[in-house]
Amino acid sequence: MNNSDPALGTAIDAVAVACGVARAVQGDLDRVRQITKDDRSPVTVADFAVQAIIVMALRTAFGEVLIAGEERADRLRTDEHAGVRDAVIEVVRTIHAGVTAEQVLAAIDACDHDAPAEAYWTLDPIDGTKGFLRGEQYAVALAKIEHGQVVLGVMGCPNLSLDWSRPFDQADPHGAIYAAAVGSGSWQWPADDPPGKPRPVRCGTGQGSGPAKTVRVCESVEAAHSRQSDTQRILEHLELVVEYTHLDSQCKYAVVARGQADAYLRMPTKKGYVENVWDHAAGMLIATEAGAVVTDTTGAQLDFAHGRKLRANRGVVCAAADVHGRIIEAIETLGIAATV
Repeated sequence: MNNSDPALGTAIDAVAVACGVARAVQGDLDRVRQITKDDRSPVTVADFAVQAIIVMALRTAFGEVLIAGEERADRLRTDEHAGVRDAVIEVVRTIHAGVTAEQVLAAIDACDHDAPAEAYWTLDPIDGTKGFLRGEQYAVALAKIEHGQVVLGVMGCPNLSLDWSRPFDQADPHGAIYAAAVGSGSWQWPADDPPGKPRPVRCGTGQGSGPAKTVRVCESVEAAHSRQSDTQRILEHLELVVEYTHLDSQCKYAVVARGQADAYLRMPTKKGYVENVWDHAAGMLIATEAGAVVTDTTGAQLDFAHGRKLRANRGVVCAAADVHGRIIEAIETLGIAATV
């Protein structure tokens, strides 16, 4: 992978460590639930611990950095959440043995940047919380944004197999890491061997197979994440035979990027909904550098120059180049864009 930005190597290493940490928490759900007395707490512990570990890695490499992310440590400072706080600190200490509780909490709080700066990072420590709790797909997503453009993105998918024959609802023992930088393409590694030789990632043509033109579409397991009825209307309008695959998180971008699927549509479930930058930055760059096209539902490029939200965009369409334009035309013809 040819890229001179040292930030990319740091990001890959940090995400690889974070994937190992998240996998360890996921593999110890019952014990974490016992400690914290909360059925959902394992994903909360992984969320906060991964955020702290990645922030510490970036600070070690670059000093103080600006990071926009979702999590803050406010509730961890309360007595009510002492069990979760203690579990988070225990996990972080598996990587940084001498770290204090306050250092962990301060690292978590470092992701409070409102994203007006010319250069900053954005982080989603555990994207796909329900997938995490089911033992299925989730992602650790880290990206760097400069002047409103995503310049590098790294996404760890701890349960996603590089072997396409493995079902998405089965956790892979190795996982996968995807990385991209502007102009350098997209690449993949086993998550447990990031220093190994990377393999290039290329999107498929989207032409489908057979006379009926089959198109392979990624959808969320959770129907609440996207208006799936709109996706169905669009594909019916195009008279395509559709093969659906269901998985959580930004892993869907990677599945399109590597040519295992032809499209991923995120159709807003309510009018006026605006996406968070950390939910799309890393995945978008990985997909586009692999040859896919990523826009909003009107065909406009995703605009990361409006703070922590994609305020200039509505919805997301990620697809192989030969399919993307047809999807956007269908959305316009059906009047769907006007409703989101």
